[in-house]
Amino acid sequence: MAKSAQAAGGNISGVPLAEALSERYLSYALSTIMARSLPDVRDGLKPVHRRLLYAMMQLRLDPGSGFKKCARVVGDVIGKYHPHGDQSVYEALVRLAQDFAVRYPLIEGQGNFGNIDGDNAAAMRYTESRLTAVAQALLQGIDEDAVDLRATYDGEESEPVVLPAAFPNLLANGSSGIAVGMATSIPPHNLGELCDALSHLIKFPKATADKLVDLVPGPDFPTGGVLAESREAITEAYKTGRGSFRLRARWKTEKLSQGQYEIVITEIPYQVQKARLIEKIAELINAKKLPILDDVRDESTDDVRLVLVPKSRNVPAEVLRRLSDRLSQHRRADQDHPPRGRAQTDHRQALQAHRRAGRSDPEHASARPAQAGRVRDQGRTQEALR
Repeated sequence: MAKSAQAAGGNISGVPLAEALSERYLSYALSTIMARSLPDVRDGLKPVHRRLLYAMMQLRLDPGSGFKKCARVVGDVIGKYHPHGDQSVYEALVRLAQDFAVRYPLIEGQGNFGNIDGDNAAAMRYTESRLTAVAQALLQGIDEDAVDLRATYDGEESEPVVLPAAFPNLLANGSSGIAVGMATSIPPHNLGELCDALSHLIKFPKATADKLVDLVPGPDFPTGGVLAESREAITEAYKTGRGSFRLRARWKTEKLSQGQYEIVITEIPYQVQKARLIEKIAELINAKKLPILDDVRDESTDDVRLVLVPKSRNVPAEVLRRLSDRLSQHRRADQDHPPRGRAQTDHRQALQAHRRAGRSDPEHASARPAQAGRVRDQGRTQEALR
């Protein structure tokens, strides 16, 4: 039986250790799931990314304005909205600006923001940033009371619960994160294909996954590559929200004089560091575990160009199968409580419901006249990207 004791600060109640641990760990788990690690299905953003975009909007860093130091942006984010370390916030900002990490970058960077070789970005005091047109589409309507605001951690400011999202960010850019007891890994997709699928869902809300796969045949990664999966496997992954995609490098054969040739890699699998890939191939060649290759060269400039030199003209080009990479996909996003696995159709329907919320919510209907019909903005998003 728990006992109570009188203390100077008030009553102190004894609680069984197992009960206290269970309650506190549950609070920690929910905090990690809801406020840190998993994206919201409506705008596809984690809290740190949402706060970054909102803080940059407040600083008027739109695509037509000048750049501001990333240190200024990070300072505003951690001071007003996100009470965490400055380095973790800066890393999140950097990733949103890397065109090899994000299919449609939300931030435009000026300075050294890292590269596909795995080199880190310069310190935040040297780099500058501003929003892209895609980020503007996510924020479009936020000044028209399109979404609810809540108090920040210190109660001095307010921040949006979710962004209006006139852009299907969760499926277009994908997301990944590890929480407590669950994780998410959603691959990016092509925006034009997603808009076609959204238009089809508006006309036919009960469209099947097989039909949607005709419109969205698979993921579209920022570094390119060749998807080595059958249509049946892709359809099953989209139906269940769980599955895996194998991605291989894209290569071609360039003929040289005297019957010689080279194998040139022009696209590498997503999230594979180019320098590490070259290093690994070189190690295999030196250890004589890849006797069919004589050398590997990096001739990349703005585009990827890796040259594999075979030892003789009889070496088959199938050696590139060694570069295949398997990407796991676990669709899980934070909208329902608790979060659950989601099929691709669920993601699109959740986005449509979110875009219609401004005109369907009776409490806010009169305060949000400009929000009605926002689903049609998918065409504007494509126009802005062009």
